[in-house]
Amino acid sequence: MGNRHGTLSEAIRLIGQTAGRVERVSSFIETEPWGFSSEHRFINCCIRIATPLTPHQLLKATQAIEIQLGRTAKSADGQYHDRPIDIDILTYDDLHIDAPDLHIPHPHMHERDFVMRPLSEIM
Repeated sequence: MGNRHGTLSEAIRLIGQTAGRVERVSSFIETEPWGFSSEHRFINCCIRIATPLTPHQLLKATQAIEIQLGRTAKSADGQYHDRPIDIDILTYDDLHIDAPDLHIPHPHMHERDFVMRPLSEIM
């Protein structure tokens, strides 16, 4: 929604400013929405950062960035909708976390080509 490239670039800048050093950025890829119908296409990318934050601190930082960039609600119960930005933590070192608010590695990343293609660029 809106200036997709600009919003994504700003999210990357804010992550670097608040969460850690951005080490790698994949190509931006345009894809169809996943999990729902929409007239809007998505822009996706992956970044790798070096962060001093714990996984939960990183989650809070990325959620604050989403709000700053105009996100008003998170998807719930598998119900997805258009949003200006969606930041997911895919992996964090070799950690495995299964908490109510955070799952690492991301449980569905291997099912989504729009995740795996850019992720393979930065690994």
